[in-house]
Amino acid sequence: MNKLLVGSVILSAAILTGCSKVPAGYQGIIVNLYGSEKGVSERSVGVGRYWVGINEELYKFPTFLQNYTWTKGHEINKDESITMQTQDGLTINADVGITYQIRPENVALVFQRYRRGVEEITDTFLRNMVRDCMNSTASQMTVEQIYGPQKEVFMKRVNESVKQQAKEDGIDVDRIYLIGTFRLPDAVVSSIDAKIQATQNAIKVQNEVATATAEAQKKMIQAKAEADANAIVNKSLTAEFLQYQAIQKWDGKLPQVTGNATPFINIKGANQ
Repeated sequence: MNKLLVGSVILSAAILTGCSKVPAGYQGIIVNLYGSEKGVSERSVGVGRYWVGINEELYKFPTFLQNYTWTKGHEINKDESITMQTQDGLTINADVGITYQIRPENVALVFQRYRRGVEEITDTFLRNMVRDCMNSTASQMTVEQIYGPQKEVFMKRVNESVKQQAKEDGIDVDRIYLIGTFRLPDAVVSSIDAKIQATQNAIKVQNEVATATAEAQKKMIQAKAEADANAIVNKSLTAEFLQYQAIQKWDGKLPQVTGNATPFINIKGANQ
């Protein structure tokens, strides 16, 4: 009886030991490790518990959105940041992140392509893919373009390139992004900042000159308009017009005292 009990316990332990679980949000791949069937009869399995023999191994792939970062870090030998070289031969460095997803129907394709688990795929293959795309793109641009106004153009090109390559391997990349900014030598940063400041100052001066020129032209136009208006008024002020205006405003009464003054109305002229 005791032997049967011990045997049952051992058998149960062996069964439990060989039973593996694929949790929710994951897709599994069971692979043969040895013998003539090595790596041949791999099969994709969904959520649940599975018996995994001594010659087999279960790889679990998350099918929900993943986010990984490759940063410089603070520990020795922990530098995972990306280094690239620009068109003008300068080396720049950056912390980079990736967001991606492996759909359940693509898990088998991904494993066949890389023959590794998701962590190795991310830390090695995907990182190398991103590094190569960033280097390729940087080699076609100057450091001033990448560090300055065309940084978004640079990242857009990198995203397009990585997405296309990863898609062929069954991986849907959502985006590649910078963490912080590019790291450049201090002397290069100072030179770029000084050039940007000089450009901004030049633009400011140009704007001020344009504003002053516009104001001067405006005043000249206003002065000419006033001169033209005065000329027109002066031409219209003839003796007959002034006489007419006086008659229009006269109330018909002669002044009580005139002295030697000449009447303001030319009676003679009016009677003719």
